[in-house]
Amino acid sequence: MASLIPLAILLSLVAAGLHGTWNVLVKVSGDPMSTLARGTVAAALLLTPPAFAAWLIAGRPGLTPEAAGLAALSAALELIYVVLLSSAYRRGEVSVVYPMARGSAPLLAVLVGLGFLGERLSTPQLVGVALLLAGILTVTLPQTSGRATLPALLTGATIAAYSVVDRIGVRLAAPWLYGWLLVVLLAAGLALAQWARTRFAGRQAVPAPRPWRQATVVGVFMWGAYLLVLLALSIAPLAVVAPVRESAIVAVAVWGVWKLRERQGAVLKLSGAAATLLGVALLAA
Repeated sequence: MASLIPLAILLSLVAAGLHGTWNVLVKVSGDPMSTLARGTVAAALLLTPPAFAAWLIAGRPGLTPEAAGLAALSAALELIYVVLLSSAYRRGEVSVVYPMARGSAPLLAVLVGLGFLGERLSTPQLVGVALLLAGILTVTLPQTSGRATLPALLTGATIAAYSVVDRIGVRLAAPWLYGWLLVVLLAAGLALAQWARTRFAGRQAVPAPRPWRQATVVGVFMWGAYLLVLLALSIAPLAVVAPVRESAIVAVAVWGVWKLRERQGAVLKLSGAAATLLGVALLAA
């Protein structure tokens, strides 16, 4: 297993690049919810033929009820994640929301461990917690109203929850098969949510969705990154994968300040993003 760690790190780095890219694309799309819903449906359609071929080649493997149940639970959590992330991006800047959402996930996991599981942290890990708190606080300061803070932090909570579920699920089934079922279930849930949104909010209240081509790019990047993380989790501990996966925190913050001209409090945003990333790394020490 130790010999596979470099491969897991490489997979996580590629996933981080894809993850940061699709978040920026969603932020500038105009309607994050519609973009994420269309992207996930497109990804489910694109993934199904190769998944079916792999299923035949692998000898038609099955999913245990436990693995299927975990995939369904993860899909439900990710539906909540999409709703919360969309809300955060409608209210705040990507250079604020992304570090807050991604950084709060490992922080919340640690706080649960300390408060409910009786776990203890080493000195570097305690420093990591302090840096995470400082980083999250720092990136929120440039906001004029803080309207994105609550949905961003709740997004982090759902990330922590579905990460734990997936860590178990990929050990009970082939990662690609587990991931395919998860994507299909989430696509169905998001399509239903979009229908309900249009039906009850009214078409006038829902922005015109982005073209399918743009949403498909988001979906491919989003779920390509996710499947790479599932594969990395199947061959390496979460403590290795998580900090590498979150390396996009700084990159996205820089992109928001530089390309999207989110200049208000730029120094605070970049400093907070760097502190958040360092805190994640120390937690994995």
